[in-house]
Amino acid sequence: MSAVSETQNVLSSLARSDKTNAKATEDMQTRFLTLLTTQLRNQDPMNPMQNAEVTSQLAQMSTVDGIERLNKMFQQFVSSQESAEAMQAAALVGRGVLVEGKGMILTEAGGVGGVELAAPADKVTVTIRDAAGLEVARVEFEDLEAGSHNFVWDGTALDGQKAATGVYSMSVVASAGGEKVAAKTLEFGQVTGVIRGPKSTDLQVGSLGIFQFDDIKQIL
Repeated sequence: MSAVSETQNVLSSLARSDKTNAKATEDMQTRFLTLLTTQLRNQDPMNPMQNAEVTSQLAQMSTVDGIERLNKMFQQFVSSQESAEAMQAAALVGRGVLVEGKGMILTEAGGVGGVELAAPADKVTVTIRDAAGLEVARVEFEDLEAGSHNFVWDGTALDGQKAATGVYSMSVVASAGGEKVAAKTLEFGQVTGVIRGPKSTDLQVGSLGIFQFDDIKQIL
């Protein structure tokens, strides 16, 4: 089956679905009005239906119709939001981002990392270690606000020499007035793809894995 034929089949299916839903709503309204008319026609003349009863039944019908319309509008809103989210995700392909993680890749140009603070801190120390777990360098900051922050390590080791390119790990310690502040390290990666899931649009961040929008701490 050609792509054109498949598209036409999908569009026809959607059109039939819309017509079916509309007809179902119309049939329900018709049945309700028929039932109400029958009640009025066959009511006991000595004990007729009160205006309040008729108004109540009409109000119930109006409520049901209103709920159906509201549900339809909500579904349209959700679909619109999902489409907007997918477009935003597509715009991130090729961009660098920071996500929660402990790794850092050092290149000839340096290594990119980040920290996320739960509260302001007057002292933040990021320790960088090699694959063997040995401390290679420290990156220190002062007076950082709460939130995410990025930094670049130029590759200079504790001994003043240039560290070898490769994969390193990070850990962070932060404090304010001598009190510990909750902090996390952030890892740099490049968005390489968009994955449309059943409930959300996710991002493939290189070899780091799949992340949701909320997992992206910074876009670089």
